[in-house]
Amino acid sequence: MGVLSQASAQEDSPPATGRGGRGGNLREFLGLGAPPDAAAAARGEKLYTANCAFCHGEKGRGAEGPNLVRSTVVLHDEKGERIGPVISKGVLEKGMPAFSSFAEGQIYDLAQYLHLQVELVANRGLYKRLNVVTGDPKAGEAYFGANCAGCHSATGDLSHIGARYPADQLQNRFVWPGGGGRARKVTVTLPSGQAVSGTLKQIDDFNVSLYDASGEYRSWSRDAVKVEIEDRLEGHRQLLEKYTNQDMHNVTAYLVSLK
Repeated sequence: MGVLSQASAQEDSPPATGRGGRGGNLREFLGLGAPPDAAAAARGEKLYTANCAFCHGEKGRGAEGPNLVRSTVVLHDEKGERIGPVISKGVLEKGMPAFSSFAEGQIYDLAQYLHLQVELVANRGLYKRLNVVTGDPKAGEAYFGANCAGCHSATGDLSHIGARYPADQLQNRFVWPGGGGRARKVTVTLPSGQAVSGTLKQIDDFNVSLYDASGEYRSWSRDAVKVEIEDRLEGHRQLLEKYTNQDMHNVTAYLVSLK
């Protein structure tokens, strides 16, 4: 395979379809697309093992090459339409050879296998949790100081955080920004210029609603107002595309040590 995650960093943000698209019930909650084709995934596993595992690890979690489960190319792919060009052309400057001999059906099978790996990671009920405290706490402390200390403090808001959460939950809290049902503040500016602020209730392509300071529920059509949502997790979202798997494990090991 190759460096899908590095190659994907050069792409524009894709539409909300594919593996990150809308589903229903649990699948929607997990951000998963259609279930992988099991038969194709089984065929794809054989192709992956023979051609990709030496670089990307046994299950695509990363080795000498990057973790494909976190690759935005894989996450936004459906049937190989995004994965295929990277496999076929390679990324020579990154050390990934071209696999131009793969047929269209084989590309599809490989894609389904990778989607299955994403699903196994996303749906905690399908896999056994592994020990995530494998990093270097000293390296994590240095990374924290350079990238996180502007908003967080080991002796302030994160004091004793290692005693408050199990290691896997602690890692998920910074790797998956937006979890935990945190209330978001929103300001809606009406055509008259009046601004109404409050706690966001719901927003979609058509409507936005909030509870204002008095607790009153208010709703407007999106095309009639200007909407500004406070994003206190913007820094986390930016880091999500930058830190490596080792960075994440190092930071986890450091946070776990804050007892």
